[in-house]
Amino acid sequence: MKIIVLAGGLSTERDVSLSSGAGICRTLREKGHDAFLLDPFLGLPDAGDDLEAVFKRPDAGLGIASGIRSTEPDLEAVKACREDKSDCFFGANVIELCRLADIVFMGLHGDVGENGKLQASFDVLGIRYTGPSSLGCALSMDKEITKVIFEANQIPTPKGTWMKKSASDHSLASTGLSLPLVVKPCSGGSSIGVYLAHTEEEFDQAVRESFRYEDEIIIEEYIKGRELACGVIDGKALPVIEICPKNGWFDYANKYQDGMTEEICPARIPEETALRIQDIAEKAFKALKLDVYARADFLLTEDGSIYCLEYNSLPGMTAASLLPKEAKAAGIEFGDLCELLIEKSMDARYRG
Repeated sequence: MKIIVLAGGLSTERDVSLSSGAGICRTLREKGHDAFLLDPFLGLPDAGDDLEAVFKRPDAGLGIASGIRSTEPDLEAVKACREDKSDCFFGANVIELCRLADIVFMGLHGDVGENGKLQASFDVLGIRYTGPSSLGCALSMDKEITKVIFEANQIPTPKGTWMKKSASDHSLASTGLSLPLVVKPCSGGSSIGVYLAHTEEEFDQAVRESFRYEDEIIIEEYIKGRELACGVIDGKALPVIEICPKNGWFDYANKYQDGMTEEICPARIPEETALRIQDIAEKAFKALKLDVYARADFLLTEDGSIYCLEYNSLPGMTAASLLPKEAKAAGIEFGDLCELLIEKSMDARYRG
């Protein structure tokens, strides 16, 4: 197949996306596909007149992936790199190459890549893509909407509220919640802009910092527990994975820097608990109108209570990512996983 792997873009999760995309692209090449890694924002200005030849380029576009740094990327510097200086999301030759591909593998994380806008654009343009539909992406990306849907469907989730930057009152008292609290952007990912506040002073600082990323934030009760995740493919849950940061909690650095976190799959939890988590993951997947694949994040407390925190519609696909490790525990190697996600995407939308 001719496959464009989209990664990068203008997201705070840009580095993670490029790392995911590079791994996907290499693997698809090894599987015999004509895959090419493409940044949707920077595009490919030097594509030449024969766009079909891009799929056969020896470098496969992998030069744009330089690994994941310990800090979030400088998006202003990325914008400055674009030759035409346009603010259009699509760079040179992106749409044309995507239309030539048999399918676009979505290696994007956060922002336009994961909030449903890109999927909706591709639906209109007749471009085939992997992963959930625009509706599922939009619902799961917005943590406010996710929480409302969880509560309406009796899916256990931490108590919380949301706050807009335009509101006149950003005080702790206005939330009706008690410390400690977790403060995070409404549509963020990879734990960027997420803060834990134990005091009112820390809360005020966390609110200011989270508003640097978005104009709406989520504020939730802090629940102490073991961090778990459960991927779902085609409506069926994978084995539950446990995340054990060696220092602190599962923040951006711990997620993507080698040796910072230990992941254990299957998780060291009773079988009954694992089955309950898998059942909740499948139920939440359906409630959020997701399809093809996604991954849910959980907390498990000492008394056995389970809380579903959120859903990731395009979970990470790096060597350190959770979904590939869960798939491997289920007997699915990375290359087979990439091809499986393509097949399930084709079945979900493009085959009668």
